[in-house]
Amino acid sequence: MYHTGEKPGKGSYKCTVCGEIVNLDQDSDTLPPCPRCHKTDYEKM
Repeated sequence: MYHTGEKPGKGSYKCTVCGEIVNLDQDSDTLPPCPRCHKTDYEKM
Protein backbone atom coordinates (compact mmCIF):
# COMPACT_ATOMS: atom_id res chain seq x y z
CA MET A 1 0.00 0.00 0.00
CA TYR A 2 1.16 3.52 -0.82
CA HIS A 3 0.13 6.80 0.77
CA THR A 4 -0.17 10.47 -0.18
CA GLY A 5 3.21 12.18 0.11
CA GLU A 6 5.25 9.13 -0.87
CA LYS A 7 7.39 8.90 -4.02
CA PRO A 8 6.80 5.29 -5.09
CA GLY A 9 8.11 5.70 -8.64
CA LYS A 10 6.66 5.81 -12.15
CA GLY A 11 3.40 3.99 -12.76
CA SER A 12 -0.33 3.92 -12.17
CA TYR A 13 -1.80 3.87 -8.68
CA LYS A 14 -5.42 3.12 -7.78
CA CYS A 15 -7.21 4.73 -4.83
CA THR A 16 -8.27 1.95 -2.47
CA VAL A 17 -11.52 3.79 -1.61
CA CYS A 18 -13.02 4.95 -4.93
CA GLY A 19 -10.80 3.32 -7.58
CA GLU A 20 -9.59 6.59 -9.17
CA ILE A 21 -6.34 6.10 -11.09
CA VAL A 22 -3.40 8.46 -10.58
CA ASN A 23 -0.47 8.27 -13.01
CA LEU A 24 3.03 9.25 -11.94
CA ASP A 25 5.32 10.05 -14.88
CA GLN A 26 8.59 10.58 -12.99
CA ASP A 27 10.34 8.70 -10.20
CA SER A 28 10.44 11.99 -8.29
CA ASP A 29 6.64 12.58 -8.47
CA THR A 30 4.74 12.54 -5.17
CA LEU A 31 1.38 10.83 -4.73
CA PRO A 32 -1.33 13.47 -4.22
CA PRO A 33 -4.55 13.06 -2.25
CA CYS A 34 -7.09 11.31 -4.47
CA PRO A 35 -8.52 13.87 -6.92
CA ARG A 36 -12.00 12.31 -6.63
CA CYS A 37 -12.53 11.40 -2.96
CA HIS A 38 -9.48 13.07 -1.30
CA LYS A 39 -8.43 9.88 0.52
CA THR A 40 -4.75 8.99 0.82
CA ASP A 41 -4.25 5.22 0.27
CA TYR A 42 -3.28 3.65 -3.06
CA GLU A 43 -2.29 0.32 -4.53
CA LYS A 44 -0.01 -0.12 -7.55
CA MET A 45 -1.71 -1.27 -10.75
